[in-house]
Amino acid sequence: MSIIPALQWRYATKKMNGEKVSQDKVNSILEAARLAPTSSGLQPFEIIVVTNSVLKEKIKPLAFNQSQITDCSHLIVFAAWSYYDINRMNHYFDFYEKERDLPKGFSDNYKNGVIKQLTSLSLERQFEHASRQVYIALGMALTEAGALEVDSIPMEGFINHELDKLLTLEEKGLKSVVILPIGYRDAENDWQAELKKVRKTNRDMITFIE
Repeated sequence: MSIIPALQWRYATKKMNGEKVSQDKVNSILEAARLAPTSSGLQPFEIIVVTNSVLKEKIKPLAFNQSQITDCSHLIVFAAWSYYDINRMNHYFDFYEKERDLPKGFSDNYKNGVIKQLTSLSLERQFEHASRQVYIALGMALTEAGALEVDSIPMEGFINHELDKLLTLEEKGLKSVVILPIGYRDAENDWQAELKKVRKTNRDMITFIE
């Protein structure tokens, strides 16, 4: 069950052919993101999946006209909490206790510590912390897509605040962090499709301390 073959297969797909990804595969990719570990289990982000072609056309210029925005099957937007709202955190811990059949208030000591720690940060650092949790989920989604032989490319190259307005994310206390088009490669027109994957060697990246 090693994920290495999937990671060797995938690459940052520059051209997609418009073919649709089946809903069961999309669901699996989203489920991998949902199951990702996050700090204190808070999952301080939401995921928006765009398939509407008109909306994708509006998003494309916000992403510097990258063709994958409109040629992908599904455009997945990862949006982090703009700050650590106490009501949101209380809601999570209430849900946590209910799901595990714990008495209400069981996690109060831990919860209060987490709330105190995170809300003591500046608003900018709160968003940065939430954004880091997004990237864990993104990695899981990328890996699951690769395992299913669905192509993908994570993108930070877009105008975040404009996308936030278009998707009314600000009203939900969210800010976009990264977008992930998924679909299938147009190998004949993608200059990266047949290139060798290049990564640092173990010797350059990994240090063992015994």
